[in-house]
Amino acid sequence: MYYLLLAFCYSFSILPFPVLYFISDILYVLVFHVFGYRKKVVLTNLRQAFPDKSPEEITRLAKKYYRNLTDMMVETIKLLTMSKQELQDRFQCDLTVLHQLHAQGKSCQLHLGHNFNWEWANLFCMQGVQFPFLVVYMPLSSRPADRMFRHFREKFGTHLIPANDMSNGMKPWMNKQYLIALVADQNPGNPRRCYWFPFLNKMTAFYKGPEMAAKRNNIPVVFADIRKIKRGYYKAELKLAFEEPQQEPDGKITQAFVEYLEKNIHEQPEVWVWSHRRWKHKYEEQHK
Repeated sequence: MYYLLLAFCYSFSILPFPVLYFISDILYVLVFHVFGYRKKVVLTNLRQAFPDKSPEEITRLAKKYYRNLTDMMVETIKLLTMSKQELQDRFQCDLTVLHQLHAQGKSCQLHLGHNFNWEWANLFCMQGVQFPFLVVYMPLSSRPADRMFRHFREKFGTHLIPANDMSNGMKPWMNKQYLIALVADQNPGNPRRCYWFPFLNKMTAFYKGPEMAAKRNNIPVVFADIRKIKRGYYKAELKLAFEEPQQEPDGKITQAFVEYLEKNIHEQPEVWVWSHRRWKHKYEEQHK
């Protein structure tokens, strides 16, 4: 099954971008208008985040989101045959802050949200830094699909660390200098072991893990924001948020990231993933 899937994706990936985006347009019609993939979840989340927007504005925003979602699908598959130069032509990011930390002999934690196109961002960053580049990911339940996504992400040398086995996955790197990327807006499984902060007009649970790891090892924390310039072109910005995490009070690093992410979502909401159930937990549950 894996090799059939790989062969299909490779044959799809060799198509030029104009053809891929034509296919994305067809997928958009199917995903939004025909099948309505998680449409109720998306609309509910958008109404929660933007209560001042009219129903017509919410619908327009949802349509923009689904167009970006289907673009993300074809762009991710394109990574199979995309050259390093092609990626660098389509993705921009000043990596100076990472070069400086490396020169100082420090490791680094990179915190980002589910902004399109994070798959391109991961590979662009890996190509441009001197650190070994680690990415924490959640393994997929489908073994062929999981193996496929590992193939995409490891293409240029990224080291994947499974989120459900981080303690073992990090052992080879504990005494080495590294850069680790954490998608820090995941919905946590246990709401009682999280920080809670206002986020998009609702109290929201965030994992303590990224902050705890930074403070335990005193690893500088860099925030990343990804913007879509136009179709097929992206730009990321990096911000050195905390150089000495151990000096910060509990919760401050997470709260700063939440505020940073929310500001960026308001500035370009159509590139953040709205189709996941971000608010599965109620704030009151932490007191039960």
